[in-house]
Amino acid sequence: MSDLVEIELRPLGRTLRVESGTPLQDLLHEYGIEFPCGGSGTCARCRVRVIAGELPLSPEHAAMLTPDAAAEGWRLACRCRAEGPLTLEVEQWESAILSDHSPLRFEPRPGRGVAVDLGTTTLVAQLLDLQSGEVLALERSMNPQAAHGADVMSRLDFARSAPGRRNLVESIRSRIGDMVLALVTSATRPETPLESVVVAGNSAMHHLFCDLDLAPLSHAPFEPREGGSHSFAAPELGWRLPGDPAVRVLPCLGGFVGGDLLAGILASGIHETDELRALIDLGTNGEIVLGNRSRILCASTAAGPAFEGGRIGMGMQAVSGAISAVELAGKRPRCHVIGNGPARGICGSGVVDAVAAGLELGVIAASGRLGRGGQPMVLSPPVELTQHDIRELQLAKAAIAAGIQILLEHFGANAGDLDRVFLAGAFGNYVNPASARRIGLVDFRDDQIEAAGNTALLGAKLALFTGNAEAGRFEALREKVEHVPLGSDPRFHEIFVAHTAFPA
Repeated sequence: MSDLVEIELRPLGRTLRVESGTPLQDLLHEYGIEFPCGGSGTCARCRVRVIAGELPLSPEHAAMLTPDAAAEGWRLACRCRAEGPLTLEVEQWESAILSDHSPLRFEPRPGRGVAVDLGTTTLVAQLLDLQSGEVLALERSMNPQAAHGADVMSRLDFARSAPGRRNLVESIRSRIGDMVLALVTSATRPETPLESVVVAGNSAMHHLFCDLDLAPLSHAPFEPREGGSHSFAAPELGWRLPGDPAVRVLPCLGGFVGGDLLAGILASGIHETDELRALIDLGTNGEIVLGNRSRILCASTAAGPAFEGGRIGMGMQAVSGAISAVELAGKRPRCHVIGNGPARGICGSGVVDAVAAGLELGVIAASGRLGRGGQPMVLSPPVELTQHDIRELQLAKAAIAAGIQILLEHFGANAGDLDRVFLAGAFGNYVNPASARRIGLVDFRDDQIEAAGNTALLGAKLALFTGNAEAGRFEALREKVEHVPLGSDPRFHEIFVAHTAFPA
């Protein structure tokens, strides 16, 4: 038997017992440590501090950490193994994961079901009584695949090898299976059979869960060959659940517009209204749906990870210590920090607020250039916004704004014609609409914009009330949606460049 070593995590108060030689990257993601670069040692975002024990100072650490940080015991978790007992300080914890408790419109049916939002970063699952619509239990988790990259393209690159693909497929199936089992066992009458499980995720998550060929998503034109509905019996996934329920994965809409956006259409009712509406999921891969009962268009655009704190010098996820909101108090920015402790970094909604504040103060020009000789904008020491950070936000917001404009042009409409604009996902739920408008991310009136919450989870719950025999209706809805590939639009680059500047 292999030797076991103990790793104590502070301030979490957790002790792990693992085989000697286990990479820390395999252990620490679910405890709040981020690995945006997929463990290549290039981003220095996976820092842990050695309180007791030994993690040698390698040349890689010396290159990525300041001498003071190295001397204080900081190390990069992605470059370390647990060779002996350790006590580590974990910098990030208390991650906020968005669930859903919206009222449902449904036709009652017997049994229970589980809806799963399979996100790139986070996972949420709810157990429902299908007769009453009541949520009986909730499970949330970080996506274990993020140990191999925070963004979709990093994971697709990792999955190019057969062992890498197998790792990603098995880890996500195992984690969701554990979550579903935990839901069942925590509820009253755990022996009650499950009628079905519905999973909604973006195109890459859909393919990794279903173990499909990823090659079409890794190169132009980025169109999945097997993006339709898929169904599994629970035992096929290695899940032992009462009733051996069918596990249905909602189909993709095209390109990187996945089943999570089809779920969003169900949740927002775009396909049932005469009014023109839009649903925008603001993340690393910005996804946009626009339409009504007569016609629906969709598109995806590579916004980059700035909305989630990625590629921002002091960026981080929306966890304890992150600046999540910035407002002006006279001529100075006033920051709200998650957890009300000292600021350690800034998340996406905070970046949008900070840039909006900088524009109002005249610290940031409409071109995006920082004043005062390019000196960083200090928010809450040591957190500051640099010229590079502002450029990253400009690229992200320009990609979204260009996508919205092109879809409106394809529809023959303008921004004022929209009855509702639903902002979905965690970022869409927390971003300040006034700040989003000030930086040119969206150009809609306040009365048009509505934070829609976790529409992927809500749509997956609604899909639970469609039995397995009726699942073809989702393919019919999919066929109704027209995918607009922005990359092949001859005007995309021109429109994208025009949207990089901030409104004057």
